[in-house]
Amino acid sequence: MNPAISPLLTDLYQLTMAAAAWQAGVAEQESVFHLFFRRLPFGGGYAIAAGLEPALEWLENFRFSPEDIAYLAALKAGNGGPLFKREFLDYLAAMKLALKVEAVAEGSVVFAHEPLLRVTGPLVQAQLVETALLNVINFQTLIATKAARVCEAAAGGTVVEFGLRRAQGPDGGVAASRAAYLGGCAATSNVVAGQIHGIPVKGTHAHSWVMAFDDEQEAFDRYVEAMPDNSILLVDTYDTLDGVAKAIEAGKKLVARGHRLDGIRLDSGDLAWLSIEARKRLDAAGFTDAKIVASNDLDEHLIESLRHQGARIDVWGVGTQMVTGGGQPALGGVYKLGAIRGADGEWKPRFKRSEQSAKASVPGILQVRRYEVDGRFVADAIYDETRSLPDEVVVIDPADPLRRKQVPEDAFYTDLLRPVMRGGRRMLPAEALEKIRERVKKQLTAVDPAVKRLANPHAYPAGLEGTLAARRDELNRREA
Repeated sequence: MNPAISPLLTDLYQLTMAAAAWQAGVAEQESVFHLFFRRLPFGGGYAIAAGLEPALEWLENFRFSPEDIAYLAALKAGNGGPLFKREFLDYLAAMKLALKVEAVAEGSVVFAHEPLLRVTGPLVQAQLVETALLNVINFQTLIATKAARVCEAAAGGTVVEFGLRRAQGPDGGVAASRAAYLGGCAATSNVVAGQIHGIPVKGTHAHSWVMAFDDEQEAFDRYVEAMPDNSILLVDTYDTLDGVAKAIEAGKKLVARGHRLDGIRLDSGDLAWLSIEARKRLDAAGFTDAKIVASNDLDEHLIESLRHQGARIDVWGVGTQMVTGGGQPALGGVYKLGAIRGADGEWKPRFKRSEQSAKASVPGILQVRRYEVDGRFVADAIYDETRSLPDEVVVIDPADPLRRKQVPEDAFYTDLLRPVMRGGRRMLPAEALEKIRERVKKQLTAVDPAVKRLANPHAYPAGLEGTLAARRDELNRREA
């Protein structure tokens, strides 16, 4: 059993609702669901959409095997009898995915309340895929966003993801490595992620290597003899600056053999001061091109602080805080029904009321229109595709109706949700990870620097188009 492609990667209530819909005769009723999140992660000003490719792979493999059906047949209800009727299980066994999916391109900059995916199709099928889609999209979007923030903080410095040993299991480790690379990291220490996704792999050595020898100098010499072209030496096992001096001696021996010292790594202590002192010693010895790598529970805030302190760090190794989404354990994405087709063939909007304005759902078949002026993103409007937009578009924050922006008349626009799947089959080949990475870089250059600030970022105007906001508010009042 492979969870990455199993249709049982779901919550039980998805199956019990499916059984109830089948019995009620509404299983095949056409419906539209939207996947989105309500709050930007890490207190930031943007997010990076990620996880679309693995989500589409899961959808393409969606089918109930005989083993899956046998397991479901063995589940018991409260009275000890079968939880599911045999006829319903036969229905599942014969099911072929007939869903349409529109999605924001992976690697796009996105904002709260904007649908990342729109799923259209039979009610039961659209519900059965909810949990897996949220599992994949939520996690990878969270980690890709963290990576983008860390790389922004590094301000052009190289960031390497070092997090496998602290990740949430093997699957989480590989998914995090993919999302971190997508978000801007240059490489990973995770070898299996390198094999699966084609991510460059990088690594140094551990303290245990130095401790295995009686003398630190001997440990460095033996390491660079074995790895003359992968010669980054971890210098803080004992005395850090003494370790730098010994790394320089090992570097001189490398040069004599026609190689060069790639650099040193700092993993503890005052990284700002130590990196400055290490840089002085390396430069004085002629190793001006040797890199200084730093690790030790780094995140975007610490990296920004170290840079402001004048740290001479070239490569940032970020582990735990990267792959666990340090500072925020989950994205909090949701999957909500927006419309259902009635017996008359007409779409009927569906609405979930809430006393909290931000949690009231948005009715309709939603699309996101992004407006640009001179290559800079200026506003995003969520609108209902079944209704025409007014000549003057006003964007209203779903959580705060007083926050609104009129879109400039000369703005160029693009609709972000694009067709990616029809009838359960993807419409285009899988997108290369390198292409997605380039999209992240390009899109971030179009975001105002104030939106990318780590602390108190400017709020980008993304929200409901005015007439859609008015319709949602009216439905909220009517239900009240």
